[in-house]
Amino acid sequence: MTAPGKAGGPDPATAGLEVYIVGGAVRDALLGLPAGDRDWVVVGATPHDMAERGFVPVGGDFPVFLHPRSKEEYALARTERKSGRGYKGFTFYTGTDVKLEDDLRRRDLTINAIAQAPDGSLVDPLDGQSDIRRRVLRHVGQAFVEDPVRLLRLARFAARFHDFSIAPETLALARRLVDEGEVDALVPERVWREVAKGLMSDHPGRLFQVLEAAGALSRVLPGLVFDDEKTTAELACAARKGLGLPARFALACRLSGDPASIGKHVRAPGDCQDYARLLPMVLAAVGEDGRGCSAGIPDAPGLKEGDGLEAGGRQARWLGLMERCDALRKPDRYLDLLAAASCATTVDQQAWRARLTAIRAVDAGAIAKTLQGRPADIKQAVHEARLAALLAAS
Repeated sequence: MTAPGKAGGPDPATAGLEVYIVGGAVRDALLGLPAGDRDWVVVGATPHDMAERGFVPVGGDFPVFLHPRSKEEYALARTERKSGRGYKGFTFYTGTDVKLEDDLRRRDLTINAIAQAPDGSLVDPLDGQSDIRRRVLRHVGQAFVEDPVRLLRLARFAARFHDFSIAPETLALARRLVDEGEVDALVPERVWREVAKGLMSDHPGRLFQVLEAAGALSRVLPGLVFDDEKTTAELACAARKGLGLPARFALACRLSGDPASIGKHVRAPGDCQDYARLLPMVLAAVGEDGRGCSAGIPDAPGLKEGDGLEAGGRQARWLGLMERCDALRKPDRYLDLLAAASCATTVDQQAWRARLTAIRAVDAGAIAKTLQGRPADIKQAVHEARLAALLAAS
């Protein structure tokens, strides 16, 4: 295994400081993965020392600084002590007597507790390199049960590193976080941050598998219905297709009774909530043959008789779906939803693209000019023109 490239180099901002690259950058280099952002630990310095060198403080609970030129994050080495409930219930100590090994021992997993010195040598007091070779996710120490975020991170890393097993004793500690109620102290925003990262991995289904195995899924994502075989396969399809976060989140939620409410609970971005709300509607419309169906849409979430679904055959139903999905104003989102639907059922995406092209070709402005002052007639005429366009395209 090749160690990461040498860190540092001549740098007046860090000259004379004891600095190390830590965490993910070291781990990924050892795995032969592309380099990402680097995080640094500074040993034996004070906030005053950092400020004098031009570092800009940005930390809240503990001292973190931005390098004056590279803007990389430099944190003072620290230890922590449990002082309350949840992931914020910690007291941090960043004295100059804190050693690098002390800082590494407070981290979550052994593979994330490796540091690299400026000369390229590695500091690995917990033998994370061995766990990397054996492809094992293992907790650093019993303090794992003090921070519920570590359970989320375990699930997220399991999704990213799908060929890594989870040490049985680590999963047991994850279950303790649930049994002892620590997981209930997680705030929605932090849950979403880790879930979003896991969803964007190559094997997003494993995120939910680990949360389920730990008994945490219903606590952090209440209302989510997870079908191991089905949901995992659909999310794997989304990953292969390179679909974005909103589409993946919608697929993860689609078997649930109220998909949009799950997004609201974790305060997911608006587009993720919209996709979760709309995908069941799209799936009901495309039907098993992928070309639209004569049944199902009136019962789909958000659609009812009178929403462009009056007697008029398949074309009226297609138009009703596209109108409810705001496909004319947001065609990219609509096509993205079709791509997501194709991971759950057969979808003739080419046919649906043609239908969208057909209704977009209708010149609503020209129709309005011929019926000036008659808004009700304009709306009906545009609707009929779009139906005719769909019929011609069928």
